[in-house]
Amino acid sequence: MAEISDAIIDPIRDASRRMVRELGFMKPTLAQTDLSPSAVHSLIEIGRHGALQASDLAAILGLDKSSVSRLVQKLIRAGELTGKTHSGDGRAKVLHLTDQGRETLSRINHYGRNQVYAALSHLPKQAHETVRKGLVAYAEGLAASRQNDDKADAGDIQIMPGYQPGLIGKVTEMHGRFYARTEGFGAFFEARVASGLAEFFGRLDMPCNQIWAAMEGGRIAGSIAIDGADLGDNTAHLRWFMMDDALRGRGAGRQLLQTALRFCDDTGFENTRLWTFRGLDAARRLYESFGFVLEDEWPGTQWGREVLEQKFVRRKPA
Repeated sequence: MAEISDAIIDPIRDASRRMVRELGFMKPTLAQTDLSPSAVHSLIEIGRHGALQASDLAAILGLDKSSVSRLVQKLIRAGELTGKTHSGDGRAKVLHLTDQGRETLSRINHYGRNQVYAALSHLPKQAHETVRKGLVAYAEGLAASRQNDDKADAGDIQIMPGYQPGLIGKVTEMHGRFYARTEGFGAFFEARVASGLAEFFGRLDMPCNQIWAAMEGGRIAGSIAIDGADLGDNTAHLRWFMMDDALRGRGAGRQLLQTALRFCDDTGFENTRLWTFRGLDAARRLYESFGFVLEDEWPGTQWGREVLEQKFVRRKPA
């Protein structure tokens, strides 16, 4: 691990403590509700995902399952949530917001947006994007470091090849939600992901093409694909590499990438290429750990807004 100066660490710690206090996390309730901070975050995550099992919610929040179970029961009794039996597992319940829960979440989001607006209004406009990128990167770093203390591992995650029911929609959804949150991408980007997947699945029967899903408890929570037909020149195209928040920091992404690259090598591809853009530092570190090298970089708008696009290449090991 690279040495990091206390002159960097201590101000970040101080800023983090001040943010916790200013955002109201020292109080017993949050966001002008009568709910605890963990309850507020539960409603936000269930609303963002549309539905979640309690085990997935526990992984996202970084809480033990028994604590989340008690929290969920309180929210159900309060009328904020409802639990419906999972079709694939009679013991597991899928959590949804009730009408009351959606109304509560709307008030929480309104309050939270106003907090951000009020803070940014005290900063010069040119600093807004710096704040957004810095906070997103720091949050990603914290999530990655949590894996060292997380008791959950990737042992209960299955990597399944080929089409799985709901895969096209889930992969599109994961991309749409993640990049809307981190990069501000919108409908243009999500539609492009959906159309690309639909085209790819029309030729999935070709032996040079494959897609894998990371499955947890029967739920699709990650994806990666190798498109061996669109680039030519004995070059594979790595596409749609994405993880659900519940699996981040648990090693599933490394499993997926390792599986896909083993397929490339076994199939005989000389090169594997991927296209991304600057700023996705955690993903870049993972790619580089598997031998990918930055080959080219240029400004482009294929994602719906201008970013600094990047092309990485990995050559087949000798």
